[in-house]
Amino acid sequence: VQLVESGGGLVQPGGSLRLSCAASGFTFSTTPMSWFRQAPGKEREFVATIDSVPSRTHYADSTQGRFIISRDNAKNTVYLYMDSLKPEDTGVYYCKVWYMQREYWGQGTQVTVSS
Repeated sequence: VQLVESGGGLVQPGGSLRLSCAASGFTFSTTPMSWFRQAPGKEREFVATIDSVPSRTHYADSTQGRFIISRDNAKNTVYLYMDSLKPEDTGVYYCKVWYMQREYWGQGTQVTVSS
């Protein structure tokens, strides 16, 4: 199993970013996928998750209404579109999958929201 995140960067408050997570090594289309994040000095926290079929989604209270998780099963990729970004959204964003009774994480992509 391999997860590779991309798309992070520096953005001003109120701006937007789209993160991508390219997955391989398992049957992506039938596997739920999640995004987590970790701010400096804080524990890793849940951001959003998306089921396989149908693509039901669930969000943390802090991201509901601003973030959108989606997936492209043809590309084995899950996305996280982030809008109205705030400084408190700063952190390393990780893609996670639970597969065959194990959880797998990507290496993370840094998102910094600052003016």
